[in-house]
Amino acid sequence: MKGQRIRANSLRSQANPNAQPITISKSPMSPPEMDAGLWSKLPQELLERILSFLPLKNFMNLRSTCKHFKSLLFSPTFISKHSSSSSFSSFLLLSHPQCYNHFAFYDSALGAWRNFALSLSALLPCAAGQASLLSTSNGLLCFSLSDSFLVFNLLTKCSRVIEFPAYPFTFELFSLVSTPVGYSLFMVSFGSCTKNTFVYDSKVQFWRKFNGFEPILSDNYHQQGVYYKGSLYFVTSEPFSVACFDLESGKWERPNTELPRELMFVRLVSDGGDGKLYLIGGVGRNGISRSMKLWELGEGMNWVEVESLPEMMCRKLMSVCFHNYEHLYCFWHRGFICVCCYTWPEVLYFKVSRRTWHWLPKCPSLPDKWSCGFRWFSFVPELYASV
Repeated sequence: MKGQRIRANSLRSQANPNAQPITISKSPMSPPEMDAGLWSKLPQELLERILSFLPLKNFMNLRSTCKHFKSLLFSPTFISKHSSSSSFSSFLLLSHPQCYNHFAFYDSALGAWRNFALSLSALLPCAAGQASLLSTSNGLLCFSLSDSFLVFNLLTKCSRVIEFPAYPFTFELFSLVSTPVGYSLFMVSFGSCTKNTFVYDSKVQFWRKFNGFEPILSDNYHQQGVYYKGSLYFVTSEPFSVACFDLESGKWERPNTELPRELMFVRLVSDGGDGKLYLIGGVGRNGISRSMKLWELGEGMNWVEVESLPEMMCRKLMSVCFHNYEHLYCFWHRGFICVCCYTWPEVLYFKVSRRTWHWLPKCPSLPDKWSCGFRWFSFVPELYASV
């Protein structure tokens, strides 16, 4: 700094011999500058610990500052210690046809809508004008293109295009399952006479086809499979029962569990961590739900009632879906069980730790005149989720 001031004053003197030297003094309130050499003297473990507390935006910007930081952030030791850093915010992601290729984010930690959105066409030119978000899991997003799937990590901007296993190809019950060792794409496809199950394994980058499809699943196209202890769980059509598909063996099974009585609709949710499976169901008669309850799968494969939705909230939810329960779908998000409706812009969620119900307000960026087509997803950023 001293050398810079002498050089600046020298230049001013040459330009104007009568000019007086100018000394710029720092405000006594300004924080002292940190010597850049101190960073090189910090122990490696301490430096890693400091970096792990950075907010997500600063964390991502840090990668381009120097080669040392970039190599550190992707080193095996840093990944193993800080890959699940709690400083990363988690989001509810909203997709809607009226906001084509534009996704709004709700920060569930701050309880507010964020002032940014994801424009897919700007990040992925190959997906412009034809991409449809199908599923999210552990930081990965999966889109459907005209003839393939696109798996995308938003943080690293890495993507992989996976071609359909056959042409033409129609599918339903699509589910993305991401684990620390890879991910799987699951779907059921219509054949000439029967339905076949297809599973893509990222570890081998190969499609597996399983013939035979015994369970008749519910006609709820917005509900995905629920990953629980190595299998995907679904609900069959009435009379309701649970069916599961083992992702390793490719076998369908019907667990020996009896569902609660007088159910008008059934949805499943898994916490994906502690090994808990929940059931959300409307209770009533003659096709009309009068109440909605939450159960947890306990020991002996029995369903234990956890909580009931308050009456006024239940009335609003039932009026929202007009008793067309196929419009309802559920998912897990960071301690929340979210209940959404394809035709309504708000989200009903249950906070498991406090056992309370709440409404998430409408996204302010939605147009005043909106139509059906609301698709909500859980998005938890994961820097090291590999595509």
